[in-house]
Amino acid sequence: MWSLSAAPHRRHRRHRAVALGLAGGLSLAALAGCGDDAAENAEDPGSTSSDEASATPSDDAEPSEEASATPTDEPTEETEEPTSTTTVPVYVVGDTPQGQRLFREFRSVEASDPLVAAGEMLTGGSTLDPDYDSLLPTGSFTDVRQGEDGFEVVLEDASWTERPDGMTAAQAALAVQQVVYTLQGVAQERQPLRAFTEDGGEATTLFGVPTANGVKAAPQLQTLGLVNVTMPEEATVVKDSFTATGVASSFEGTVPWEVRSGGEVVQDGFATADGYLDRLYPWSAEVDVSDLDPGTYTFVAMTSDPSGGEGAGPTEDTKTIRVE
Repeated sequence: MWSLSAAPHRRHRRHRAVALGLAGGLSLAALAGCGDDAAENAEDPGSTSSDEASATPSDDAEPSEEASATPTDEPTEETEEPTSTTTVPVYVVGDTPQGQRLFREFRSVEASDPLVAAGEMLTGGSTLDPDYDSLLPTGSFTDVRQGEDGFEVVLEDASWTERPDGMTAAQAALAVQQVVYTLQGVAQERQPLRAFTEDGGEATTLFGVPTANGVKAAPQLQTLGLVNVTMPEEATVVKDSFTATGVASSFEGTVPWEVRSGGEVVQDGFATADGYLDRLYPWSAEVDVSDLDPGTYTFVAMTSDPSGGEGAGPTEDTKTIRVE
């Protein structure tokens, strides 16, 4: 199993214990605004659903008008036009029994150029869940866009054409897939990715991975974590009950879930996904926490383990929640 700390220029992985005052996450209400079905269709980057392409942007305010055309001695107060935002999927990296895999987080970005904004999150190492990280080196793309032949990233400099020290070939391939899955999810189009060191130049490698022929999305079951929790978000506050949603590929579509306190299971159940053989499918579960004392808990969704623990074990995705 690879360690995220092996990726160059990345921060050290943090432990699950986090301050629940964590800033920067989407609110549960905002994510719910995408629609449960919409949010869960995003496991297929080629889906034609509009779910992860955007949430409804906030209306732009009209520019303020002067109260009178007659000049006055009073200074004119300018009103800033509010920024319109949209919700996009960003694919980050987490550890699983199968090694490092991609997990999806929905993030709020400026609607003016969501491809560029999503690229900045990948290269900035920004995640909502401290269990996740990014394999991309810290920095930025000069540009991220969608051309006639697919997605194009213009590299900051030629150093990104080669695999950095400490990054394995498998990690380099997964880092490129972070970009492919994210951009396909944002645009909701299954197009390949190419990297360039300058505008108008020839396509080059990205972390040593050739892109001249276009890099396509690798198969989900070889690339994505086999279970992913969309809701609740990390550090969500819940009362009485909540709806848990996500995507999974689990034996016979069974997705067990647990609520844990200090490692002890205080509640459990299971959801049934829409399928499991060929890709990740949506699942949802109603979780009643009305009998639990107020406090911090961990919600866990996992794959079913028909081997009884004899194999690598189930894949898990966890979210810290606070019951009030």
